Amino acid sequence: MPKAFYVTTPIYYVNDAPHIGHAYTTVATDFIARWHRQRQEDVWFLTGTDEHGEKVLRTAEANGTSPREWADRLVESAWKPVLRTIDASNDDFIRTTEDRHVERVKEFIQGLYDAGEIFEGTYEGAYCVACEEYKQPADLVEGTGEYAGQMVCSIHGRPVEMLAETNYFFRMSAYTDKLLEFYEQNPGFVQPESARNEVVSFVKQGLQDLSISRSTFDWGVTVPWDPSHVIYVWIDALLNYATAAGYGADEEKFQRTWPADIHFVGKDILRFHAVIWPAMLMAAGLPLPKKVFAHGWLLVGGEKMSKSKLTGIAPAQITDTFGSDAFRYYFLRAIAFGNDGSFSWEDIAARYQAELANGLGNLASRVTAMVGRYFDGVLPAPGASTDAEEQLAAVAAQAAQDADAAVDSVAPHDALAAVWTLVEAANGYITEQQPWAVAKAAADDESQRERLATILYSSAEALRALAVLLNAAMPKSSARLWEALGAEKALGSLATQPVGDAGRWGQLVPGTEVTKGDALFPRIDPDAQ
Repeated sequence: MPKAFYVTTPIYYVNDAPHIGHAYTTVATDFIARWHRQRQEDVWFLTGTDEHGEKVLRTAEANGTSPREWADRLVESAWKPVLRTIDASNDDFIRTTEDRHVERVKEFIQGLYDAGEIFEGTYEGAYCVACEEYKQPADLVEGTGEYAGQMVCSIHGRPVEMLAETNYFFRMSAYTDKLLEFYEQNPGFVQPESARNEVVSFVKQGLQDLSISRSTFDWGVTVPWDPSHVIYVWIDALLNYATAAGYGADEEKFQRTWPADIHFVGKDILRFHAVIWPAMLMAAGLPLPKKVFAHGWLLVGGEKMSKSKLTGIAPAQITDTFGSDAFRYYFLRAIAFGNDGSFSWEDIAARYQAELANGLGNLASRVTAMVGRYFDGVLPAPGASTDAEEQLAAVAAQAAQDADAAVDSVAPHDALAAVWTLVEAANGYITEQQPWAVAKAAADDESQRERLATILYSSAEALRALAVLLNAAMPKSSARLWEALGAEKALGSLATQPVGDAGRWGQLVPGTEVTKGDALFPRIDPDAQ
């Protein structure tokens, strides 16, 4: 049985409702998963929630409830619904409070303990509750404003707490050289290149043994040989990628799915995934993931998305105005994946109007309307091709090839830029060929009727290719476009159309019914945002 293409988002903390920063990661992961499905591959796409740890415990207490009740409420009222809001196609949703996860985490940790990889010791250091991590001096900065005179976490800008605990430790220091050797042998393991350089530089400094338990609170997975401790939340959380894939419970599924092909993470949690996680797997004798890709932060007003700083925007605030497809397109196209990117209402509104409404939407509307007007809604058979048709077909073939290569490079922004060359070429083709003028001439010259048929068939073919190539980014509008072209009856469902064949010209079947429906991207009231 061939291995599935296994792709994951990080699992998200349930200390608050999701904002567009979380949705950005999920949409990018979903795009890659959908594209691979469109290659007709077996795909497994995982997301979920991280529900243990001190941060969740404190949030629940602040809201007058238990951590389990808080997690249950947030998952059902916010985290699962947002997946529907952004049209995520995840195959599984794991919660770290589920038995299928908890029991396997205990087994994994017990295995490391039995193998001598875990020992008891004492640790004292600066702890950031928001990061759920002990911080090194280099990770701290001078506080400002209300925190002036204090050392704060460089990521969250909040004071750290000095903790001293007797905990259990993972012998991570023993994996410094093994990790460096692995990075050298697998140069694509951490991406982009800037993230790889950061990780290699960090590990070269030498790794310290890692505290993997806490005894000052009890909200977590208990250490199996010492129930007075709970397992460090990051060890618990990282194991979700294996437990959801069947580790320790479903060997056939685990063999078919593991290792993960890509873990998508924000750059602030890179070290957990690119250092701690592979070291844990090495210690357990399990295969390592093929790639960890750390994307940049989503910025609003120049600052990282944050609920505490009131820069958190709920996805529905955008989708209620622009729709889920425009939401997905904007974040995939406007930000070079891997870099930080800024969101603004003005930018999404401008791109919606120029690229979606006036670009793709107007193209679809014009072509389907002209087939209806000049051929009674029936796709005509094309006549002889000219250089113009050959050039349009060549653009389609190149767009499909370039977009496919960009996906393999984990560059969704480049993939959509490649596809958009076909949108622009098709609009330019129609402008140059002037089918309305040809239709007028066809009233007196039958040969012009054949030319008109060729122009409209070729324009419809461009739309067919676009529906296939944009399906991973904009599934709803792509499905509507496929339906408008009458393509399913002749070619099958959109999901079965391989992206590799999208640029193969001449697939639409003459005689199919073409219909002009509502606008793919209707006009937006500029005052609606």
